[in-house]
Amino acid sequence: MIQWGFIGCGSVTEKKSGPAFSKVDDSRVVAVMRRDADKAKDYAQRHNISTWYSDADELINDPNVNAIYVATPPASHAKYAIATMRVGKPVYVEKPMATTYSECQKMIQVSKETGIPCYVAYYRRTLPYFLRVKQLIDDGILGDISTVQIRFAIPPYDVDYNSKNLPWRVKKEIAGGGYFYDLASHQFDLLDFLFGPIEHATGFTANIAGLYDVEDTVSAAFSFQSGITGTGSWSFVAPSGIRVDSIELVGTKGRLSFSTFGFSNIELETSDGIKSYTEENPENIQFYLIESIVNHLNGKGGDVVSDAVSAARTNWVMEQILK
Repeated sequence: MIQWGFIGCGSVTEKKSGPAFSKVDDSRVVAVMRRDADKAKDYAQRHNISTWYSDADELINDPNVNAIYVATPPASHAKYAIATMRVGKPVYVEKPMATTYSECQKMIQVSKETGIPCYVAYYRRTLPYFLRVKQLIDDGILGDISTVQIRFAIPPYDVDYNSKNLPWRVKKEIAGGGYFYDLASHQFDLLDFLFGPIEHATGFTANIAGLYDVEDTVSAAFSFQSGITGTGSWSFVAPSGIRVDSIELVGTKGRLSFSTFGFSNIELETSDGIKSYTEENPENIQFYLIESIVNHLNGKGGDVVSDAVSAARTNWVMEQILK
């Protein structure tokens, strides 16, 4: 039985991840931690969890906890993951893996030294929607893929206009960058899953609206070890009502388009015409990845498709673009 402790129990744990840990066979949540003791207690009581803490070290060393989920902002991922592995407990870390590639490398090194696994929450690798995309690619329907194009644009969030209380996702010291770090990380990890590592990446950034200190606009070019090339553009200050969320693949036999966050229909265009595909997500979107981790830890076999090594590559790509 895997008995989880959560370090951090904010919004991501309410539905995306938290309930899945107790829905998976031979897995349950036995303790949670949040620096705000009242919020930790409230979360524990609402989710029928027996133990709560306001100190991370106490949770890490709780003898009833044998695996830990780090669901804090990225600035503390490395600290908590390393401390967890040092006491011999597997760790599952929210994305992005850390604020810098250097921190990712330290986490990987400790995992190697201790022999303790470090997993990262790039759950899109396990969703049926993206597995369908991968199947269409692997079946050769597109022929040889030549280019990848990411296009993403959303208007500012309401909280972005509150200069005195900006969200942590636009504070570089906490998040590693701006919304690009938070959202594009999913896109680049997904492309890594589909096509393997990116070996070259460069980019240009701008702060158009001046709502916060970090970038609100990014353009990038990148290439994979396989020879596929790609470009991307991101705007987090688009006009009200505008939302662009697409990845387009062009091959010698066809074109494929899909979204990262909106799960719009997957569209395949070939000489045979246009076909559309759609897939259902689980109620708790991290369920399949968490299930694979629990099965792996319980010795039931199977690989975990998102680990520290693959996740660190995404941090490297984003650093290359933002520098």
